[in-house]
Amino acid sequence: MSELVRKLSGTAPRPAFPKGAIDTQMHLYLPHYPALPGGPGLPPGALPGPEDYRSLMQWLGIDRVIITQGNAHQRDNRNTLACVAEMGEAARAVVIIDAGTTEKDVEKLAAAGAVGARIMDLPGGAVNLSELEAVDERAHAADWMVAVQFDGNTLLDHLPRLQNIRSRWVFDHHGKFFKGIKTDGPEMAALLKLIDRGNLWFKFAGVYESSRESWPYEDVAAFSRVIAAHAPERIVWGTNWPHNSIRETAAYPDDARLAELILGWLPDEAARHRALVENPEALFKLPPVTAA
Repeated sequence: MSELVRKLSGTAPRPAFPKGAIDTQMHLYLPHYPALPGGPGLPPGALPGPEDYRSLMQWLGIDRVIITQGNAHQRDNRNTLACVAEMGEAARAVVIIDAGTTEKDVEKLAAAGAVGARIMDLPGGAVNLSELEAVDERAHAADWMVAVQFDGNTLLDHLPRLQNIRSRWVFDHHGKFFKGIKTDGPEMAALLKLIDRGNLWFKFAGVYESSRESWPYEDVAAFSRVIAAHAPERIVWGTNWPHNSIRETAAYPDDARLAELILGWLPDEAARHRALVENPEALFKLPPVTAA
């Protein structure tokens, strides 16, 4: 099998991204940070680093970025923080903390650019829902957000605990409803009520990891449109670059076309602007673009 080649240029998305657009979901990697036991390993192909991602930013019109700790590095945040330093003021990070993380640890992470913590209750994740309360306690004290990812079809099982989250939080990757979700079903009703509580956002990213269909992913589109129409102020978007689950060049997405598709599920241009700028500013407590 030939080495994976990532597409890093092409025709820009239409309509063009607004000034201050934020990619809220992606991963970056630098040499000398090996994969750790328990994770999925490093991405296929050449190591996707800051220079590659800068090319993507220029292509799509992205101005700011949230670098999410990759599962390959488990609970070791050094690679992610080094990538934030490489990217400069345009970047912030979502990192791994747990029950053993102290207030001083959080302060050091924040000084290095961290603005949130990650929970991934799926194979390869570093911190799962068993540590939700401990992570939430530390994130809330630091005024951070929490990115939460699990099998969305178990939403009702976790509902009491999710209702008790005090931090701002985001339900990752279109909810990862692997078995599908009915727009008039109990999971959707519960999700909309969670959003209405005021501290939950919903992330449009990595649709190909959640969909049971191929392009244009109409199963995910159907419920994503319902959520976006219900709460356009709660949608954020991410590239999910470098698309770690994609192993072959022929299957690698065109990020501009993927962005056009996903953002096209929003009800209007005002909602698109909010998803790219104002909503992530609120979730991650970033300065408004006019002051950035």
